[in-house]
Amino acid sequence: MEENKIRIGITQGDINGVGYEVILKTFAEPAMLELCTPIIYGSPKVAAYHRKALDISANFSIVNSASEASPNRLSVVNCTDDEVKVEFSKQDPEAGKAALGALEKAVEEYKAGLIDVIVTAPINKHTIQSETFSFPGHTEYVEEKLGNGAKALMILMKHDFRVALVTAHIPVSKIAEAVTKEAIEEKLLIFHRSLKVDFGINSPRIAVLSLNPHAGENGLLGNEEQEVIIPAIQAMRAKGIQCFGPYPVDGFMGSGNYTHFDGILAMYHDQGLAPFKALAMDEGVNYTAGLPVVRTSPAHGTAYDIAGKGVASEDSFRQAVYVAIDVWRNRQREQSIRSNPLRKQYYEKRDDSDKLKLDTSE
Repeated sequence: MEENKIRIGITQGDINGVGYEVILKTFAEPAMLELCTPIIYGSPKVAAYHRKALDISANFSIVNSASEASPNRLSVVNCTDDEVKVEFSKQDPEAGKAALGALEKAVEEYKAGLIDVIVTAPINKHTIQSETFSFPGHTEYVEEKLGNGAKALMILMKHDFRVALVTAHIPVSKIAEAVTKEAIEEKLLIFHRSLKVDFGINSPRIAVLSLNPHAGENGLLGNEEQEVIIPAIQAMRAKGIQCFGPYPVDGFMGSGNYTHFDGILAMYHDQGLAPFKALAMDEGVNYTAGLPVVRTSPAHGTAYDIAGKGVASEDSFRQAVYVAIDVWRNRQREQSIRSNPLRKQYYEKRDDSDKLKLDTSE
C-alpha cells in the first residue's frame, strides 16, 4: 500500500523567498508523510540552510531522482550544480535560474511518470525570465510544457469558494479586447468540466461577473455585457451549462451572493483575485484546471517582506498539497468509472411479460 501513495513533486521556487519555509514547515508534521510521498526539486544545501536559519525540525533525504524517494520521508532532488547563495528578500537572477532549474526537472520527471502531481512554491516572475522561460507565470509555462494542446484555466480556491479568470497575466490596457465571447465560452466549458471531474460536483452552478461597473448600466458604462458576456452565457446555457449573470462584482461579493455558487468566473486578474485574497488569502490555493497534469500552488507570492524571519504561515501551501491529492483521486475515480461502465439494460418483449435483459454486446 505504501508504494501506492501519491508522489508529489514540489518545486523550490525562489530561494530568497518563503518557499522553503512553508515547504519544510508543512512536512515537519509526520501526518503529512502518511498522505503522500513528497519530493522537492531544488537544492539539498539550500534546503539545509533554510532549515537551520529558521530552526525547522524537518528531516529529508538526498536523492538523484523521484524514483529513489522513500514513501515515508521528505526527499530532495538536486537540480543544480551551482553554488547558489541564499540572500533573503533579494531579487537575484541566480535565484531565478535555480527556480527554473527545479521547475524544468519536475516537468521532466513528470513526463517520465516518476511523480503524479506538481505543487509549485512561489517564483519571482521577473528574475526567472530567460531564453527558456518567457512566460508571465507558472500557469502559462505548465500549459505549454504539459498541456498537450489543452488550454489552462487559473482557479483560486478555498474549500467551496472558487474564482476562475477569463484573462490572467495581461496588462489592464489589453483586458477589454481580450474579453471575447469565444474566450468566455472556452473558460466556462473548462470551468464546468473541472468542477464536475476534479471536484466531484454533479451539476455545478457558475456565476459570471460583469466587466464594467454596475454591469454596464444597460450600455451607459460600457457595451461588453450586452454584446459579449450575455450572448456567451446564453450560448453556454443552451449547451446545458448552468451559468448566471453578469453580476457587478462589488455587490455580488459584498452581499455574500458568491456563497450560493460552486464557481465564479471573473473577467480579469484583479477583479477576481482582489476580493478572493481579501476573504481567503491564508488558506487560498491556486489550481491550474483544464490540463492533463494536476498542478497547484499557494495563493501567496515570495513574500520578501517576511522572508527569513520564520513567521510565514504554511497553511496555504498545506492546502495546495491537499487539493492536489483530492483532485488526483477524483480524476482516478472518474477514469475508473469510465473504463468500467454499467452494461446497457433494455426490456425485451417476446411474450406476455416484460423481462429485463442485460446487453452483452459492445
